Amino acid sequence: MTDVLYAAFSFLYQAGDAFAFLVLSACGLAIIFGMMGVINLAHGEFILCGAYVSASAARMGLPLPLAILAGAVVAGLVGMVLERLIIRHLYDRPLDTIVATWGISMMATQGTLILLGSTMPGTGTPLGSFTVGPYSYSLYRLVLMGSALALLAVLWLVFTKTRFGLLARATIQVPHMSRALGVNTGVVYSLTFGLGAALAGLAGGLYAPTMTLVPTMGSAFVVEAFVTVVVGGADIFLGTAPAAAILGIVKAALTSWQGQLAGQIGLLVSVIIVIRVLPRGISGWILRERA
Repeated sequence: MTDVLYAAFSFLYQAGDAFAFLVLSACGLAIIFGMMGVINLAHGEFILCGAYVSASAARMGLPLPLAILAGAVVAGLVGMVLERLIIRHLYDRPLDTIVATWGISMMATQGTLILLGSTMPGTGTPLGSFTVGPYSYSLYRLVLMGSALALLAVLWLVFTKTRFGLLARATIQVPHMSRALGVNTGVVYSLTFGLGAALAGLAGGLYAPTMTLVPTMGSAFVVEAFVTVVVGGADIFLGTAPAAAILGIVKAALTSWQGQLAGQIGLLVSVIIVIRVLPRGISGWILRERA
């Protein structure tokens, strides 16, 4: 019986770890892609930016929480600059945003490789580990799980209880009406895109202590972020958390059964099934049932 409890805890830990990874990877993309409709193929490079800035700041002596925050802020500022210079002119041309953000992604990856080399020293995983029976677990992974839940709560408060959230949702849904009412939609778009980029940078900063920092590290996040957003649908609050929970369980189960590759395949199969059965994702189905 004790072995069963140990195995159950191990599975829950893996599922929680996968849930945290999916939520933290996807929240920024859920805003930029799910809410704004911009197919951002440079999402992984915003994560890369956050990771590199966080690791650099930590090595310079900044406490890790402040280093992670610095990575998020820098990624957000970079996102706002790119939105103003490039993305702003492509909101009505979704296919062009794919090409533009893909180009940004390639330039960022190769530029990082040329300027900073093929790898960057990490900071090491903090907080140590704990044991449950014969298994050892990282305490920092629990911090990541808590961070994912806290981030969902903060985003819900921002987009439902603040003036910025109201203006952002109104501008994205009916921009012409917002302009007619005196809203500076250009500023709102820029801030919203910057928020999505900052959340990507936050994910990079949080996971920087757990990964090898290389110019292509963003690719480890992009596929799972897109899978989560597509399965969740356009509503970041109704879709992202349930999608991450379901996909986290699928990934943990298949990974425990057949290894990491099986977990990745399971995520891709899941999104194919959801697209076929629920074209608007989980949030679309929930809203339809409410109606």
